[in-house]
Amino acid sequence: MILIDPPLVPSRGRMWSHLASDTSYDELHAFARTLGIPERGFDRDHYDVPSEWYDDVLAAGAVAVTSRELVARLVAAGLRRRKPRRPT
Repeated sequence: MILIDPPLVPSRGRMWSHLASDTSYDELHAFARTLGIPERGFDRDHYDVPSEWYDDVLAAGAVAVTSRELVARLVAAGLRRRKPRRPT
């Protein structure tokens, strides 16, 4: 299933959502391609999507979830890829 969280992350003067799949990366990449989401928007296990695309992504079939639920579903599916830890 394709999931999207609310656009709550500020960056570069915009608000951003995260688009992910709890099924496979292939499903996620195929969905992103159908909407014209650039590959450069992919970050480890999700796409960063600007707030102005949110409604179109929902209309295309993504399911709105909270940010916590999105991460929990990625973890449960074994698809979560965390940022590498920096040495302390």
